[in-house]
Amino acid sequence: MSTNTKATDNLSLSLDQRPLVHSSNLVETDLWLRRGVWLYFILLIMEGALRKWFLPGLATPLLIVRDPIALWLVLSVWQRGQLPLTAYVAGCVGIGVVGIFTAVFLGHGSIPVALFGARILLIHFPLMFVIGRIFTQADVIKLGRVTLMIAIPMAILTAMQFYSPQSAWVNRGLGGSEEGAGFSGAMGYFRPPGTFSFTNGLSLFFSFVAPFVFYFWIRSEKISKFILIGGTLALLASIPLSISRSLLFSVLVTMLFTVIGVAFKPKFLGRIIVACIGLIIALAALSQTSFFQTAFEAFTSRFETANSVEGGVEGVLVDRYLGGLIGQITGNADIPLFGYGIGMGTNVGSMLLAGKVKYLIAEGEWGRLIGELGLLMGMGMILLRLGFCAKVTWAAYTKLRSGDLLPWVLLSFGLLVIPQSQWAQPTALGFSTLIGGLIIASMRGTECSGDNEV
Repeated sequence: MSTNTKATDNLSLSLDQRPLVHSSNLVETDLWLRRGVWLYFILLIMEGALRKWFLPGLATPLLIVRDPIALWLVLSVWQRGQLPLTAYVAGCVGIGVVGIFTAVFLGHGSIPVALFGARILLIHFPLMFVIGRIFTQADVIKLGRVTLMIAIPMAILTAMQFYSPQSAWVNRGLGGSEEGAGFSGAMGYFRPPGTFSFTNGLSLFFSFVAPFVFYFWIRSEKISKFILIGGTLALLASIPLSISRSLLFSVLVTMLFTVIGVAFKPKFLGRIIVACIGLIIALAALSQTSFFQTAFEAFTSRFETANSVEGGVEGVLVDRYLGGLIGQITGNADIPLFGYGIGMGTNVGSMLLAGKVKYLIAEGEWGRLIGELGLLMGMGMILLRLGFCAKVTWAAYTKLRSGDLLPWVLLSFGLLVIPQSQWAQPTALGFSTLIGGLIIASMRGTECSGDNEV
């Protein structure tokens, strides 16, 4: 066994990626668990559509439509004695439990708000490890194919929303509101939300699409050429149509990770060069069509205006990505030792406590954690998220050195959302949970193991 293989095995055990113990009476249960993960994924994509178009009267309860699925998956694996009890899971659950008591007795005093906030730590974070236990790399590749298939109609819907007035049915807001779900963009055009409740969902979705697009261009034998080309064009079209700088930044980061990954597998160098040239040509061609010219102009205008306001690259990369950690620590010296209470920084918490949606603590994720939990537990939770990212980064790098590209490419999106994404927002929480689980699962198996691996 090579040194790389031994290192990967050790890292796999530390992340507890060992497969579920299979026997004849557990096969059907395993199948239902896999279906549960797929249902979580589908509801993540369709939650906003249900709340806006199909079941607008249930917009509020559908906010947590994925939570019962997540809870069932976690409890099912736990009851079988196979929930990975890593330091990350134990630390996160411990902070969540303590956070409930400190919120009720020392903070805002609302049990519903505390439970709503704690569910993030007690259910969704452990779900990353549960997905990593249930899925294998073959399952991840299958989900990637479906993601590219979904990206095609999603891009069409995005174009319809971009060019339609906010009063149009495709732009309906939560609960069927005719005020529209779009967010101010540029040149009088609004940032479309796709099937999601808010515009950040569309940016997160296509950022999630990008790693699979680049991966399948390198391993094109694993997907239909028609789906790959369609998914690629959908990704390219989504950048200007979304008017999202975050999406552009995410795609560029994935491209960089892919180039680094190919350096470890020189035989795929030709494919990535062809893919990059093709992407540039396709993007240039789209920019010349009358249909997309307006979208490109709006995106360019948004990019220039926002950069001038936020301080250019420094404002986008340093403050937006790093979340202003130092500023949150030094600027919140008056926060109580145990914070104002878990859940207070969420939209639901603000509605229950203040009667309207507003930032009661902080807009940034790290500021919210410190404000809700206090400096000690808040910093503890931040370090747990950063520690998890460091662990999977090293594990993905080790797999990359052994010739397995998929975990490394998925990591490009994971490192953008897991450390500092706003988990108080259900869609951001969902994508963070999903990509964390898929990164772990992608390390169970190899690219040459076949799609039927169990």
